[in-house]
Amino acid sequence: MSAIVTNTPTSQTTRALLRLRELILSGEFGHGDRMSELPLVERLGVSRTPLRLALATLEHEGLLQARPNGGYVVREFTRSDIHDATELRGVLEGTAARFSAERGRAGRGLRVLRAVNDEIGAVVHRADYESFERYVGLNDRFHKTLVGMARSPLLQRALEAISMVPFASANAFVLTEAELPESREILVIAHSQHLALIEAIELRQGARAESIAREHARLALANLELVLRHRGTLSGVPGHSLITLPA
Repeated sequence: MSAIVTNTPTSQTTRALLRLRELILSGEFGHGDRMSELPLVERLGVSRTPLRLALATLEHEGLLQARPNGGYVVREFTRSDIHDATELRGVLEGTAARFSAERGRAGRGLRVLRAVNDEIGAVVHRADYESFERYVGLNDRFHKTLVGMARSPLLQRALEAISMVPFASANAFVLTEAELPESREILVIAHSQHLALIEAIELRQGARAESIAREHARLALANLELVLRHRGTLSGVPGHSLITLPA
């Protein structure tokens, strides 16, 4: 029996990619920091080729920016960038909701959406941190189910791409708000929007489903504004060191 190779260039690239993404999102690197190859090779224990592939992937994802004279720096994100990414996600999820309503094959997906949203309804009125954690998992499942119901691989890939942008996901700021009373109101609104979205899809009201989904995405912006009013919570956001805010 041949031995399993565990240190191939592909596995090195994957290891470098995951570790670099973790270091950036944890705040180890801030916006504008240069990603120097030699220190990273030593730190990550990979060779130069896998590291370069990982860096190029992170540039594609939007975490890094190529320098004119070579190499990469950590990208910065403004409030405007976050708004734009959220709006784009809303457009794509709105399209997914319209496809789900108009294509008339949403039966099983609707049952899943209802079951998940029923569970969400059981946690949005609770005030403990564990309920926020539970909400994040359930909300993620709700959105993934909705996208899957559209049965559009092209749309799914587009959403996966925009979701790679930090702070663009529906859950980007939720866990940072666990101690903020105002955040509970946002979760309750989100739950009610889920109910309206399910109804619109069931009734095959494509335009209404699209409108609700786009409005629903904008709740992430309400979450952002809430966190910015309580900047002490911002450090709990993955990738917070990438955000540039006015003084």
